[in-house]
Amino acid sequence: MSSTVVGALILTCTFGGALFGIYLRGRLPPSHLDRESSDTVKLVMGLIATLTALVLGLLISSAHSAYAAETAEIQQLGVHLYQIDRLLARFGPDAAQPRALLRKLVEGDIDLTWPSDQARVPGAAALQERLEGEQLFDQIASLSPTTNLQRLGQSRALQLLASVAETRRLLTEQAEGSLSWPFLLVVGAWLTLLFFGFGLFARFNPTVVIALFAGAISVAAATILILEMYHPFRGWMQVSSAPLREALNQISQMNQMSE
Repeated sequence: MSSTVVGALILTCTFGGALFGIYLRGRLPPSHLDRESSDTVKLVMGLIATLTALVLGLLISSAHSAYAAETAEIQQLGVHLYQIDRLLARFGPDAAQPRALLRKLVEGDIDLTWPSDQARVPGAAALQERLEGEQLFDQIASLSPTTNLQRLGQSRALQLLASVAETRRLLTEQAEGSLSWPFLLVVGAWLTLLFFGFGLFARFNPTVVIALFAGAISVAAATILILEMYHPFRGWMQVSSAPLREALNQISQMNQMSE
């Protein structure tokens, strides 16, 4: 279920709960709306409001931290890929094949992480990426360094490639991360009860309706924001592919200059 659909459901439930509260107010016996009753209900509403605010704040903080971490990983991935190409360039024509395969892997990473063709099979593409990554590792390991600088470069390139493989796998797992639906359902129920309480002690007039609608829009937007940050490679708030595209551009330029 997309974040937009979830946000629309939250908006419908909260605003609908508020309107139902306003409707019910006119049909309750006066004893249900006296001072003692209203004070008790407002205390319960305050408890629910505090719990909901704490949970939403923690969710936004957690989602933003995960989003920022994935952005940093993409930037680091671009740097490491460019460094591998520069280290392989020290081997001259002997490294032409692994450098071409590296460029192909970067292109594949971009297409796999930010797909433009929704009809392709992600599982098959991911498997092909892993096989090509293993092939690149074997090609770099089979190079025959003749100088200490080349030996150091080969060792460093293998280390960076292992780090790249780990980061790519981590990004794949993080891209599938999601918020627990039962947890989200509980938060939605709290919000609906809270807005029902707001409406129960509010008189029907345009100002009240607009205020309740603005509040419902706000909590729905917060829910969408949380879900979007939990899925950083699709939706409205995608992590930028600029670091990988810049690395690919630099690798391609260096390969053309060395040819």
